[in-house]
Amino acid sequence: MNMGAVLLAIVVVGGVGLLIGLLLGVAGKKFEVEVDERVTKVREHLAGSNCGGCGFAGCDACAEAMVAGDAAPSACGPAGAENAKAIGEILGVSVAETEKKVAFVKCAGTCDKTVMQSEYFGIQDCVKAATMPGGTAKACSFGCMGMGSCVKACQFDAIHIVNGVAVVDHPENCTACGACAKTCPKKLIELVPAKAEHMVRCSNTQKGKEVKAVCAAGCIGCGICVKQCESDAVQVINNVAVIDPAKCTNCGKCAAKCPSKVIK
Repeated sequence: MNMGAVLLAIVVVGGVGLLIGLLLGVAGKKFEVEVDERVTKVREHLAGSNCGGCGFAGCDACAEAMVAGDAAPSACGPAGAENAKAIGEILGVSVAETEKKVAFVKCAGTCDKTVMQSEYFGIQDCVKAATMPGGTAKACSFGCMGMGSCVKACQFDAIHIVNGVAVVDHPENCTACGACAKTCPKKLIELVPAKAEHMVRCSNTQKGKEVKAVCAAGCIGCGICVKQCESDAVQVINNVAVIDPAKCTNCGKCAAKCPSKVIK
């Protein structure tokens, strides 16, 4: 073996590698994208769960949006009010105090209340099952499918399936990130003020007789709750009673008179 040729090859390969390294170093400096140091500081005050509740692709994207002015300092619900205030100070903007909210499931169709029309043996995932005919054993096509897609979406252990229906049984853990609401194919979950004591647990827009045929706990749109409310907080919209938390005084008269006992 010609040792001279070997040494020459080593020198050439090493030289080429060194040259490439130098060129990459120069290019890295020349084309380096400067990162606003405020992004890093804001990122430290976000929840870090990458839940997507803010509407951005993770906490990094949310921090960048806040610095760019495309998201409010309070956009990260799980971070809480104190962190939102700290982010506002970093960005030099005032942050209005926000009312704490929690997720609420608009369905009371538990296994003992709703009519079962069949046996379901398919995949246990609401999102996927909703795309298939007969994707649920329950006769009410408006109610909770009870397969727990919302439970899987929640990173804070706030929601669980109880007797066939999703329930926010640990509201103290709920950060109002909205991940469960986005996941639910029936759109049964909404964020409501934590102080709200009376909400309607039904989304069935059919008429009363049809509702009762599939669920004993469904709203029949009778309007008795509307007549009982003295603060104009209750309306029947599309055959379903709806309570406005902003107007509700939590007197409880609507719940006391509801024949279906569907008002939480």
